[in-house]
Amino acid sequence: MQNSKFLDKLFTDHEGCCKYPSEQKIRTFLNDLLGTLFPQLTDEVFLNRSRFGLHFANLKETFYELIYAKPNNESERVENNTDIFCDSLSDIYDLLLGDAKAMYNGDPAAESIEEVMRTYPGFYAIAAYRIAHQLHHQDIKVIPRAIAEIAHSKTGIDIHPAASIGKDFCIDHGTGVVIGATSNIGDNVKIYQGVTLGALSVDKADAEIKRHPTLEDNVVVYAGATILGGETIVGEGSVVGGNVWLTRSIPAKSTVYYKTKMNNKDEDQTDILVHKVAM
Repeated sequence: MQNSKFLDKLFTDHEGCCKYPSEQKIRTFLNDLLGTLFPQLTDEVFLNRSRFGLHFANLKETFYELIYAKPNNESERVENNTDIFCDSLSDIYDLLLGDAKAMYNGDPAAESIEEVMRTYPGFYAIAAYRIAHQLHHQDIKVIPRAIAEIAHSKTGIDIHPAASIGKDFCIDHGTGVVIGATSNIGDNVKIYQGVTLGALSVDKADAEIKRHPTLEDNVVVYAGATILGGETIVGEGSVVGGNVWLTRSIPAKSTVYYKTKMNNKDEDQTDILVHKVAM
């Protein structure tokens, strides 16, 4: 009897649950979309423009089906969201091309932009973010977070779809990077592995306020740095050194890093935080 009641409860939960697409369907769509935008990311060969147009139409239909979450969804609204997303792809393409160029120009080991697109985890994570961010902007639920987590599981880079990131963004190496939902990142910013743009607290009451930092244009943040707080602003052209813990704003053209202070021979060495501002 108890088992029957439990099954009744589970069935009721299934009846009332919104039917979002599976993780595998979202992953397949994401990879197909990236392969459509960049031939470097697909093995598929299109014999002519007509075949490519048919491929894109099929991809558009797949997207329509992905966001048609419930039978009572208004088809007109879903069609409108589909058109808006497809119209945004040219802008997403331009942004991603700029990101790939920024990674190539910023990494002496990179031999070509094609290599960046095919092999760099930072490019995949940013590409997934650009797509997820557009969906978030269109107020499409769950799917943007699913895309972010697909990229997270593949690359170790966790970028919330709601974060605001400018053009020519470079993540070098990337493992362990975390960029929180209310982060604001300007143009031509470069960050290395293990960087966290986080909140000073994780209180649910703070859900509607800016909790994560702002990095202005041309900022570089080196490996392992942690920058916290919604009021924390890293000024334009600044450099944040490796493993720095930063919870306050710094002005433009700052350099912040740890320096080892040499004490007396009988005393331990001490790491001190150094903050310099270029004149």
